[in-house]
Amino acid sequence: MTTVCLDGETLSIADVVRIAREGASVEISAAARAEIVKVRDYIDTHWLTDNAPATYGFNTGVGKLKDFVISQADNDRFQLSIVMSHCGGMGDPAPEDWVRAMMAIRINAFCLGVSGLRIEVVGRLITMLNRGVHPVVPLQGSVGASGDLAPLAHMVSVMIGYEKAEAFYQGVRMPAPAALEKAGIAPVRFDLKAKDCLALINGNSLCAAMAALNLHDGERLMKQADVTGALSVEAIRGEQAAFDARIHAARRQPGQITVAGNVRRIMAGTRRSTEGARAVRLPHDVLHPTHTARVQDQYSFRCLPQVHGACRDNLAYAKTLIERELNAATDNPLVFWDERGALEFLSGGNFHCEPIAFAMDILAMSLAEIGNISERRLFALCDPTLSYGLPANLAGEPIGLNSGYSIISCSAASVASENKTLCFPASVDTIPTKSNQEDHVSMAAWACRKARQIIDNLPKIVGIEALLAARAIFVTEEQLGGYALGAGSTAAYKALRAAIPFQMDDLYMPLQSGPAVDLARKGALLDAAEAAIGALD
Repeated sequence: MTTVCLDGETLSIADVVRIAREGASVEISAAARAEIVKVRDYIDTHWLTDNAPATYGFNTGVGKLKDFVISQADNDRFQLSIVMSHCGGMGDPAPEDWVRAMMAIRINAFCLGVSGLRIEVVGRLITMLNRGVHPVVPLQGSVGASGDLAPLAHMVSVMIGYEKAEAFYQGVRMPAPAALEKAGIAPVRFDLKAKDCLALINGNSLCAAMAALNLHDGERLMKQADVTGALSVEAIRGEQAAFDARIHAARRQPGQITVAGNVRRIMAGTRRSTEGARAVRLPHDVLHPTHTARVQDQYSFRCLPQVHGACRDNLAYAKTLIERELNAATDNPLVFWDERGALEFLSGGNFHCEPIAFAMDILAMSLAEIGNISERRLFALCDPTLSYGLPANLAGEPIGLNSGYSIISCSAASVASENKTLCFPASVDTIPTKSNQEDHVSMAAWACRKARQIIDNLPKIVGIEALLAARAIFVTEEQLGGYALGAGSTAAYKALRAAIPFQMDDLYMPLQSGPAVDLARKGALLDAAEAAIGALD
């Protein structure tokens, strides 16, 4: 287990993954700690008085109640009231890796020193994260403006040890006090002071957490789609000229150049996609009786770099947006030192999650498009009018008695269609809330959640493409077995053959589709290819 030092400046998506999924602990830098303490000392000295000017959420109500003054005598009660009233989330609990990421991102925001909360509060959150107390955070309830108020309030309800709140500890769901006690966190009941609660809940940390993990997973899926796409190109003995570096340099699109380079590396050394392999007459090659060069293949094969590459460029843009958010202060109000060395409270709207909503809508569309073109390639593998001599439906002999792979191909099409409907952008939707105080919202939480649904769907399509590409290679081994696959393709094909019990007669489909989808979900095809040829770009 390693430790990630949070400083408010350098948190990366890779760091978030280490904390969320690999159990890395966190600490804050000495400079961040010193600034948090310095700011709070000033607040305690100069602002904790009944004659302090009205400051939102510090000595006033919140939301539409901003004009109601809160006395210093009532401020502790006010902090608890905010927690209780804002625990309005609904639905299933967020996965524990999302919650760990959320907690880490919230801590990192405090390291900027502009939130005004006590260092004891930051320390409490760090201890919870490092000792594995993961609050039960309902997934529904955030509109992504004023941050993730409801989800973060549920986190805080565990943090203060409220007896009705719940947490996961060592995989078991239990009341918050029991989880804190088992983790050795004392005192179990923890009191919040002025500004503590609003700093904790008024930020975008759940959305940022979901977005960071979505981008990490989406990037791996895109690379894996390069592997399965290259395998499909070899399965139909496709034209290699489409991947020539000169073509892609002329377009100047970086993602396209990267993907074409990946495909060339995956297929390096192939003899299936050569004039010799194309000249071999397959038993079912009745629709393509001549063996002259095809010149070019259909778009789903020939334009693989252009489509995958554009999706890669979109991901790069989304990643830029999210890595900025990981190192942002997103609560309200924020406190800043003025030129006289005094603190000034400023109310703004950094909690608005519009950048995250756009990033996740872009990611959703890009991943759905990877699925769309993958579905077209796997469709072509089953269609004898498109597959250059492969048997109809990739069925074994006798065809007709054996039905082959048309239904699993349909299943992939149904999932691709689901993904298309999930691409309606959440970021263009808004619904006024809180008596119209929040009259425009981002719906970023939904953008993150539906992007995750596409991420969960995509391995089903890519896995089926891998299955059918491997099947196409399997059924032509007698005629084309002497024509080697590329180095990366060979590794991916071997991984598929080790997991899938191909035979010429029809076989119970889940015994084939299940392992193929599982390999895609785990990224095993990407891992196999990279083990053979090195890391893909």
